[in-house]
Amino acid sequence: MRTIAVIVAAGRGTRAGGPRPKQWQNLAGQRIIDRSCAAFADHPRVDGVVVVLHPDDMDEAPGFERRGIRAATGGAERAASVRAGLALCDGADLVLIHDAARPCVGSDIIDGVLDALDRADGAAPGVAVTDALWTGTAGRVTGTHPREGLFAAQTPQGFHLDAILAAHAVYDGPAADDVAVALAAGMHVEITPGSADNLKITTPDDFARAARIVESGLDIRTGNGFDVHAFGPGDHVMLCGVRIPHDHGLVGHSDADVGLHTITDAIYGALAAGDIGTHFPPSDPQWKGAESHIFLRHAAGMAREKGFDLTHIDCTLICEHPKVGPHAAAMRAEVAAITGIEVERVSVKATTSERLGFTGRGEGIACLATATLVRS
Repeated sequence: MRTIAVIVAAGRGTRAGGPRPKQWQNLAGQRIIDRSCAAFADHPRVDGVVVVLHPDDMDEAPGFERRGIRAATGGAERAASVRAGLALCDGADLVLIHDAARPCVGSDIIDGVLDALDRADGAAPGVAVTDALWTGTAGRVTGTHPREGLFAAQTPQGFHLDAILAAHAVYDGPAADDVAVALAAGMHVEITPGSADNLKITTPDDFARAARIVESGLDIRTGNGFDVHAFGPGDHVMLCGVRIPHDHGLVGHSDADVGLHTITDAIYGALAAGDIGTHFPPSDPQWKGAESHIFLRHAAGMAREKGFDLTHIDCTLICEHPKVGPHAAAMRAEVAAITGIEVERVSVKATTSERLGFTGRGEGIACLATATLVRS
């Protein structure tokens, strides 16, 4: 069974405040819409993701498409936006329709909906209402309402694609959600377990609550690296992937790029996965003279395979010569390109040892690096 998730993000969300609609705002270092998309893109039972954007936001579409997420233009009402997303779900058997403003959805909630679709036309998570319910006008309580049998609706709402397409084709008028469309068509929709953490960001206060939820579930790792290479014969040095003319080279089994070696070890350290020598033994002749970007790409790839995002790199080169400052921007760009992260997340700087020790005597270069990995 092929499953596609449709992330509905065409609303304006003005009650949440902020300079842009809520789905584009930041939540613990990542846009809300990106968190919602990732929850499904990273789920092993979801085969593809479609995002539905407001017409004014379609300039964001190429960024999603580069990540393999198809983008549709939303309509004036939610039902029209959903239909636009469903139109891009060709080849799917099941569809999960999710509000972009619910970035804290857990994989267990997604699994619950998919499991229920084995026995029902549709399924959606809900949370039983436990608070007393009132009716009121003008700030005064006018009555009470029984809470038995009432549920707070959540997403994703899952359906067999052909069934929900048929239901939308005959539905007329606005709909609060896709369960309303399904019920109007006579479909059987099962309630699956929801969660209080699967909140929909609606007001400014919801951002702080969502941030606490996200941060409580993060696995944050920090690794350190340290390396030293001595000067030897040569007419250049390789530092952080950049060739710098110099009256000496650096001695090493590979190209002796002390910067990339140190960053690589920092990532391996954060993963508790040994060091460069563990993965690329210097006793192995195939690595003699190897370009060090090979090592760094391997470490960054290992982090991704284990479900981590590389969120920051800080590298400090310690030497009297050559001068690093004129090349720092190029070094940052090269490290960012090798690791696949934004250049704004890479720091490369230099210091001297005040002419003390082997670096002060110009005998070599030392380097210290820190890498931060985050898995949600």
